[in-house]
Amino acid sequence: MEGNVEKDLEPPVFAAELTPYRSLGRKGFHVLLALTGFFCLLHAVFFLTTGAWPIVFFFGLDFLLLWGAFWLNYRSGRAREEVTVSRTDVSIRKFSPAGRMVEHHFNPFWARFRVRRHQEFGITSMIVTGEGRLTDVGSFLNPDDRESFAKAFRGALATVKQRI
Repeated sequence: MEGNVEKDLEPPVFAAELTPYRSLGRKGFHVLLALTGFFCLLHAVFFLTTGAWPIVFFFGLDFLLLWGAFWLNYRSGRAREEVTVSRTDVSIRKFSPAGRMVEHHFNPFWARFRVRRHQEFGITSMIVTGEGRLTDVGSFLNPDDRESFAKAFRGALATVKQRI
């Protein structure tokens, strides 16, 4: 139990919260939904007045499918990861969109940071390994954010290992 208290008191050398990027904010989403709803309603009224009433249901279905796709997209955007590196611990806490948390701890001396690269796309995956365990980090990040995170995280691990 004393080891956990010491880890909690140890100040982090590096701390980052990783979140997925969403290009369309909430306000933009509401504007898009309002415009789409207006045009679907306009076309539905046109087809209803011309006697092609079965087509009206497809415009409602289109609108519901668009809303559902964005709802799923924003829900997946609630996933996040908290990564901290201290002299005694590398902690990776992963939060699912539903709020479930999985925590991984590594000894910084034994922790290895592996990066897979593709010539054209840059970093394709980042993995932390140590003591027979592994976990991926930042799988939802865009290529630029992966590069900057990898550089900072690698530097933090090197700094901690030099101090040991």
